[in-house]
Amino acid sequence: MKLKTLTLGLAGAAFAAGAAIAQDGEPIELGIPVFLSGAASGPFGLPQQNGANVLIEALNAGEVPAPYDTVGINGRMVEATYVDEAADPVQEYRNLVEREDVDAVVGYTSSGNCKAVAPLAEQLEQLTVLVDCGTPQIFESVVTDPTYLFRTGPTGTIDSVGAVRYLVDTGVDMSRVAGINQNYAWGQDAWADFIGSLTALETDSEIATEQFPQVFAGQYGAEVSALLTSSANAVHTSFWGGDLEAFILQAAPRGLFARSAVVMTTGEAAMQRLPDEIPEGAIIGARGPYSYFAPDTELANWFRDAYEAEHGTLPSYPAWKMAQAILGLKAAWEKADSDDPAEIAAAFENLEFETPAGTVRMAIGNGHQAIQGIAYGTFAKDDEGNPTVENVISYSAECVNPPEGQTAAAWIEAGFPGAQCE
Repeated sequence: MKLKTLTLGLAGAAFAAGAAIAQDGEPIELGIPVFLSGAASGPFGLPQQNGANVLIEALNAGEVPAPYDTVGINGRMVEATYVDEAADPVQEYRNLVEREDVDAVVGYTSSGNCKAVAPLAEQLEQLTVLVDCGTPQIFESVVTDPTYLFRTGPTGTIDSVGAVRYLVDTGVDMSRVAGINQNYAWGQDAWADFIGSLTALETDSEIATEQFPQVFAGQYGAEVSALLTSSANAVHTSFWGGDLEAFILQAAPRGLFARSAVVMTTGEAAMQRLPDEIPEGAIIGARGPYSYFAPDTELANWFRDAYEAEHGTLPSYPAWKMAQAILGLKAAWEKADSDDPAEIAAAFENLEFETPAGTVRMAIGNGHQAIQGIAYGTFAKDDEGNPTVENVISYSAECVNPPEGQTAAAWIEAGFPGAQCE
């Protein structure tokens, strides 16, 4: 399935000024794979597509705040071709590159899909920016000498390390800990980093049960029963998308959140969709400093307001990460001041750029992998009944990311050498 969005039909003085600049160049075509069908489409694919559209339209109109207040990307208008990430990722990637002849590919949420297309980016010499997939394996084992492949969102390591630090810092009883995670790279890595961090921080936790249902299974009655009977004091889950929502709807009525401190590393993505179903006090993450955890800056406030004005709801973290990826590409392209993919890629390496979620540094993975901090808080309702977070603790990028040249697993096993935590 493919949807094409052309963002050239804008009116107003700002666009008129930008159009003159863009006449010398053809539009930049971005291929954007997001979930357009299936359980991940509502909580992830739609916010990502909406976030991309809001940002691209504003870029073409020259309406994004500094340092992105120049028109388009390097003076050229931007167009987007969307494809369904739920389809065959390899075939759809090849279609974007070989049939659509896109200038860059920006997208992907599933770690499995990222692993599938990562080698293709290098093989086809296609500038590719991964948006959200979290497995550390991308630059640790899948592509170890990257040129054209980048990931502007942090790896899932920060989620697990930050989650354990938050549990320790808030005094949660971790004598018995359980986990429920999807049985593929993302869930396996998330749980391994979590239990490794328990050991590194000397929590003396006993693992009460480990549950690994298939991704997108949707029904978790047996797993919730196992969690309840395990008498775990704390429960970790990296479920995302429809799986997370199904877990909340099935586990909350059975009292799991009342009996255990449940930390949902991607929980923010469900807050706007299930505000009345998430129990107050549930521990919420957003896979980085996004959404409720974003800094109070002009760029952050602009993106939040522009998205809400267009779509009538606040942007969840998938939308923030999509915007971050496109802005990273713009920053690299304009630093290179060239349309040569190799020169853009060279400019992208080790780049530091501003986003609605603060400063991003491409500091690991040979300069192709971003690092950011992480924050956690507890779910609550404000005085008007709107979802929010309380008891927020933020951890710097240097506190939750391994240094360049170290794998996440080795860094955690060694006890976080070099970590800088305030």
